Amino acid sequence: MWISTGVIWLVFCCGILGILFGNRELFLQLTPLNLLLCFVLMLINLNDFNKRVITTVVLVYVFGLIVEIVGVQTGLIFGSYEYGDNLGSKFVGVPILIGANWVSLTFMTGAVSALIFPKRMILAALLGSVLMVLIDLCIEPVAPLFDYWTFESGTAPLSNYLGWLIAAIPLQLLYHSLVVDRPQAFANHLLLLHVLFFGTFTVLLT
Repeated sequence: MWISTGVIWLVFCCGILGILFGNRELFLQLTPLNLLLCFVLMLINLNDFNKRVITTVVLVYVFGLIVEIVGVQTGLIFGSYEYGDNLGSKFVGVPILIGANWVSLTFMTGAVSALIFPKRMILAALLGSVLMVLIDLCIEPVAPLFDYWTFESGTAPLSNYLGWLIAAIPLQLLYHSLVVDRPQAFANHLLLLHVLFFGTFTVLLT
């Protein structure tokens, strides 16, 4: 676990320094590798990678990808938006790795919320959903600057955050129902790094 934690701290800190003081475009183009790394390390840090975990990963990935495809193609759920080029190869206008990102977000916020409400699944799921929305709130100001995605209106509408909340709740309920072994310490660090990373650029670049 400590090796994984050290790796993500190194990667995120190098990302911050590289974007601020180095070749911004080069570091932003490496975003897909960072998404994949977070996804893989999250799963590696599960001690019991059983059928329930596999089922959760597959369902969250597919659900996240479908929700994004519907969102991009119709403007429903999140508002009218389109993805840029820095999140990697796309399928029907949506980065293939976006499903993996939904898995990472669900697992890390689910683990943190389970720590706060260890025996209250509904409250844990609601808190995990709110945490997912708060992470998106941190990302939205810098997403256009990093060529991640842009909204037609220029800024993320209220429907985006409501859509995130509505989409997150069933995923959190699924996670808390099926995943017993949670990557607690790693999830705590990963959540902190997401807030630190995007919070830094929100303050300095927007």
